[in-house]
Amino acid sequence: MRILPLGLAVALVSGLTAILIYILGLSSNFYDYIRLSDADLDALIDLKRDFRKCVNTNGLGLTAFGDDTDYCKITIQYPNNTESKWIDPKSGEHEGLSFEFNLCEAVVTWEQVRNSTTVLTKEFIDALPNGWEDYAWRRINKGIHLNNCKNKTLCMEKLSLVLPPTPPFVPHQFDRCAVIGNSGDLLQTTFGEEIDEYDAVIRENGAPIQNYTKYAGSKSTFRLLNRGSAKALDKVAELDETGKEVLVVKTTIHDIMSKMIREVPIQNPVYLMAGASFGSAAKGTGLKALEFALSICDSVNMYGFTVDPGYKEWTRYFSESRKGHTPLHGRAYYQLMECLGLIKIHSPMRRDLNRVVQWLPTRSTLDAARIASEKILRWVGRGKKDPLSACSITKKFDDSRKLKVSGAIRKVAANHQKYVKGSTLYPMVHSVGHGMLCMVPQVQKN
Repeated sequence: MRILPLGLAVALVSGLTAILIYILGLSSNFYDYIRLSDADLDALIDLKRDFRKCVNTNGLGLTAFGDDTDYCKITIQYPNNTESKWIDPKSGEHEGLSFEFNLCEAVVTWEQVRNSTTVLTKEFIDALPNGWEDYAWRRINKGIHLNNCKNKTLCMEKLSLVLPPTPPFVPHQFDRCAVIGNSGDLLQTTFGEEIDEYDAVIRENGAPIQNYTKYAGSKSTFRLLNRGSAKALDKVAELDETGKEVLVVKTTIHDIMSKMIREVPIQNPVYLMAGASFGSAAKGTGLKALEFALSICDSVNMYGFTVDPGYKEWTRYFSESRKGHTPLHGRAYYQLMECLGLIKIHSPMRRDLNRVVQWLPTRSTLDAARIASEKILRWVGRGKKDPLSACSITKKFDDSRKLKVSGAIRKVAANHQKYVKGSTLYPMVHSVGHGMLCMVPQVQKN
């Protein structure tokens, strides 16, 4: 008879424990939290504290706040008198004035970008398990009709014009870079000469240079293209008279693109982009341009984005206004990027080239916060300093593999190659634990 009360007691305790877990919102990640060291906790607390101060000081009216019991969650809030103009076409509702982000996710994702290549290569597809059958056809327009690339020769033919064998660019290849958006804000300033002083300039879609050099500069090293601009590849190529501007398409290769490359012909190098997944980040070509820049540049500066208070409509410096997408969300995310030390924003209200972004986290704080964040998020290789610990797929190459990098290799880039032991790291979208695909030397370099 005593067994029954004991059983009831066990059941009661189990039930109360389950209720407690539900109330506190403790997921499986909670057990990662309790294994964090004091140093991990201090790093996350320091990062969140400095981040909030940075947004509040540099965000032109934006404020950041978060629950002290959650190390990762942060909310960026607009003033209550902000007029939201953009309407979600699906819900019919105006864009909100507060946006929640995951600081831990941002820190580790962008650090991964800085160590990886973001240009699609043949070696990447070859190294993926069933890369041609499961992945390659997705990078070809109407690839679903190619029967999972069982005819590899046909798929290779369609991709050959935009698929280098190895990466044409490496991390830290350039020192100072500028990413130029298409906002009408550019016409309120004369950033042209300043923009031309950068080592590399990255532009977007079909934004013209001619007649706007006073505002947008004349230099153009790279151009990120969405689907629509890629279909007009011949017109885009004409925007740069040198024929040296590198065109990077963020979507798929079209037969019409291949035809133009062959028959026009288009002399510019053309590549497809292979990059990371940013979850709740800002959307559009602008973010992909920043991602590309951060994968090849030491420092990244942003011009021509709608990032100042008083947004009324989505403007372009070279044509009439058009419908945009989540501009308030975008501005909040770009402020997040600035306050993590990833980019520096230049705009009509932030004209000073030497403007100091206050309350930026130190490099040591970011490194420590990244290690702690990887533990919380359960990323592959979490908590380790070796960049190759993030590799979930590793393929070895011999001395016959040669990187044909465009341009000279800077000392900083060479040092980074030593840091990754001569390896090339590729992000894999939607991979479990955000593991990377790594091409490593047969004999690793120390």
